[in-house]
Amino acid sequence: MPRKIKIGIIGGSGLDNPDILKNAKTKSVNTPFGKPSDVLTLGQIEGVECVLLARHGRTHGIMPGNINYRANIWALKEEGCTHVIAATATGSLQEHIKPGDLVILNSFIDRTQGRKQTFYDGEKNHPVGICHLPMEPAFCERTRQLLIQTAQKLNFPVHKTGTVVTIEGSRFSSKAESKMFRQWGGDIINMTSVPEVILAKEAGLCYALIALVTDYDCWKENRDEHVTVADVLATFKKNVTKVTKVIMDVVPAIAKEDWNWTIDELQDLVHNSVMK
Repeated sequence: MPRKIKIGIIGGSGLDNPDILKNAKTKSVNTPFGKPSDVLTLGQIEGVECVLLARHGRTHGIMPGNINYRANIWALKEEGCTHVIAATATGSLQEHIKPGDLVILNSFIDRTQGRKQTFYDGEKNHPVGICHLPMEPAFCERTRQLLIQTAQKLNFPVHKTGTVVTIEGSRFSSKAESKMFRQWGGDIINMTSVPEVILAKEAGLCYALIALVTDYDCWKENRDEHVTVADVLATFKKNVTKVTKVIMDVVPAIAKEDWNWTIDELQDLVHNSVMK
């Protein structure tokens, strides 16, 4: 019998509107890793149970390096989520990836510093063992494909693959760093995808991420302006409805499918990656 699907939605800057959920109610939770960024908002999208969480808190008061990523993912797992659809605002590292485009990520480069990237840390009341988790594929391929198909049906500009460089922040990159990330093969850049993607996979959740491109990073020559928060927010506000619409349409599409084999395979992978 197919599992009951429940979908966690993690919203980044401005991508956490609780109005997308019907019959919404909030729930305050705690985890063995501390409190998540904010309350969980429980509700439905077209009858599918969903849990919305604001990554930076509802008042956007938590900087990227201070987000309790472990508590966020653990809270969604404990709430019974089988999937997580995350959203992030990003800068482009490539000419053909333009502001306003969507990118459905398939890999990452980690440039963060000291963030806790595993639940298996040997501390009291935490999972026992050491997890050597394979990160290829980094994202759930079935969920990615549904996001791509949904964006295409909506006629939104979407890139089917993309490598995100996740930096520590909260500052933007220098030009030298930006050029280096391009040489490394990065397509877009942000501050939050790592360790979120790692922890979601370690938790056995089908995780995929929609990136909304808000600007070109500072590598781009012949620019009269520099990347600013004001410019990022302006582009974001013009295009955020794209991400919201994709999420609203992909949720029922996910729920229509049988995920038993995919979830079992992922959970077996995690189990077999733990040394005790």
